Amino acid sequence: MPRLPVVDPATATGPVKEIFDGPLKGMHINLFKGMANSPTGLKAYLGLAEALAAGSLSDKEKETIALVIGEANSCDYCVAAHTMLGKKAGLTEDQTVAARKGELSDDAKLAELVNFTRAIVEKKGFVDEADVDAFKSVGYSDANIVEVVVTFTLNTYTNYFNHLNATEVDFPAVPALA
Repeated sequence: MPRLPVVDPATATGPVKEIFDGPLKGMHINLFKGMANSPTGLKAYLGLAEALAAGSLSDKEKETIALVIGEANSCDYCVAAHTMLGKKAGLTEDQTVAARKGELSDDAKLAELVNFTRAIVEKKGFVDEADVDAFKSVGYSDANIVEVVVTFTLNTYTNYFNHLNATEVDFPAVPALA
């Protein structure tokens, strides 16, 4: 049971209604219904998501990052959401599981993205030169490094919000990790 009231998009008013009728039209998931207790919270999410949509990382790459972070933060909601979104972006079921485990190996570039993201999580951002060099060695750029951090920030926001709110998962169940 969520800790915050669930805002019904059909009865929302003011800025929240504008957001549900605009950028979140047709995306009335429990995460957003909980965040809707604050227009500022929804706007913060949308601002980062919009900025990332114009970035250089592919949806497949952003979903890979989200899976690594969701698993690291034990966010069942985000792991379920990003497993589904990852598949829509071109990840296989096996790749979604491997990303969560930090063992992605069938795609060298995505594998290094997983390694770099895990380094950011585990080292709390204090990655060393070897982490950066390995990331760049597979074709990633300085701009990609910044976008990984922005993606990390957005996903950490949703992970922590879901923990605090006890958001009810409204996505298909995901495979358990072995």
